[in-house]
Amino acid sequence: MKMKHTLQYFLLFSLTLVLFSCGNADDDVSFDFNDNELGIGKEPDDCLGFDDNELLLSIQDEFTTLPGKVSILFKVSDLQGNPISGLTADQFTIYEQGRNDDCFNLISASESQARISPNSQVFNNNTLLVLDLSNSVLESSLDELKAASISFINNVMPSPATESFQMAIYWFDGEDELHLLNPLSFSAEELTASIEGITADISNDPSTDLYGAVIKSTQKAKELLNQNSDVIGASSVVLFTDGTDQASRYRESDALKAVREADRNISYFTIGLGAEIDTEVLTEIGKTASVFAANKEELEITFNQISQRVAEQANSFYLFEYCTPKRDGSGESNLVIQLTDGSQQGAVQTKFNAKGFTGGCE
Repeated sequence: MKMKHTLQYFLLFSLTLVLFSCGNADDDVSFDFNDNELGIGKEPDDCLGFDDNELLLSIQDEFTTLPGKVSILFKVSDLQGNPISGLTADQFTIYEQGRNDDCFNLISASESQARISPNSQVFNNNTLLVLDLSNSVLESSLDELKAASISFINNVMPSPATESFQMAIYWFDGEDELHLLNPLSFSAEELTASIEGITADISNDPSTDLYGAVIKSTQKAKELLNQNSDVIGASSVVLFTDGTDQASRYRESDALKAVREADRNISYFTIGLGAEIDTEVLTEIGKTASVFAANKEELEITFNQISQRVAEQANSFYLFEYCTPKRDGSGESNLVIQLTDGSQQGAVQTKFNAKGFTGGCE
């Protein structure tokens, strides 16, 4: 496996949220499965005799570092697309197959110094919180929205703060503009202060340009993905509204097309409030997950449900590293990483080249 200068795109936000609406009923759920994709990896060789995957290790990138380190960035989820966070190195087993091996040999995790390393050097995650501040929100549910948004920020932003995980806040009304409330930041305090500063007179247009907000936030999420070619990027659009599109500046079909054709590394969440929302449209816009609150008192609970899943998703990306016993001249070797988490297991196969390898790790 050669050191990559152009990192692979990946399926980042393949989430399934169990979300509650209208009194937190369990039967109002919007799913988006991950199609059992293994990223740039593949199913392990049959000679290992593994059972079918119950957990998915989706490889996003892989590279080697002299004198002998192999690094694999992958995302872990279950078959329903739910992210799996909090895994440790001792839950992974390493198998290698060299040019003279009929099947794979077990590599000692302790002797190979296997570890989970911080992934900030190869991965970043950006969240766009997009708020409807049209007249109906400002007049009837602004305090509840502010409390829910602050709770969302505190739940999603990691502590201690890291520049690899940032959030920006935008808002929309009836104008043909996606207003910036706070630029991309890794500071929860800065983001919270911006929310606290929202006042009832912030808007000059009482209408709702919902479809314009969808199209514009998609473009901004796309720009974030492309801003650093040396780092794998993922973006989340979390959009709140309490109504339907009233401005008619853009077509519904164009907004839905923007979401449907968006980069697969962009995920979409929608939160609808009240009886005037179009749940069908919001479900299509929130293709990763959508949730509907019957009243403003449910807003904070609803935002917290989403924030938990967004945080779990970010923490389900692992940079797994180990020192291989393969040496220069051994050619290309196959590699299988197997994960055991309780009663569930999953495995993925890839390969690397030991060119220049001598021994040990940095």
